[in-house]
Amino acid sequence: MDFEFDAVTQGYRERLLAFMDEHVYPAEARPHAEALDELRLEARRRGLWNLFLTGEHGPGLTNLQYAPLAEIMGRSPSLAPAALNCAAPDTGNMELLAGFGTGEQRDRWLKPLLDARIRSAFCMTEPDVASSDATNIATRI
Repeated sequence: MDFEFDAVTQGYRERLLAFMDEHVYPAEARPHAEALDELRLEARRRGLWNLFLTGEHGPGLTNLQYAPLAEIMGRSPSLAPAALNCAAPDTGNMELLAGFGTGEQRDRWLKPLLDARIRSAFCMTEPDVASSDATNIATRI
């Protein structure tokens, strides 16, 4: 297997590494709520927004192209993913809404999530189990 980054991945890596060095790491000492709005504006300006999304809502990167970018964001886990609008659980929820949401659901929930105007949640419960521990998930067929 060829482990070299393709040109698209390398371009995003270079831009993201510069963004991290110039903006994210220096902002880590500040209160995150204070720094986040500025970082989000700069991320959008640099074309580093919603990197995980394909289709009309994101750059259309493959998982192979996105993975090294997620690794870089993971170097500042409490700030970088949120600054680039790539934080869980919003990422998974946006992917589901973009792929399977109705027009009404996309208007009500996807658009504000894409713009980071709202946050989303993931809640899980399982019958017959007193927890949301994913190891307790059971299926029948």
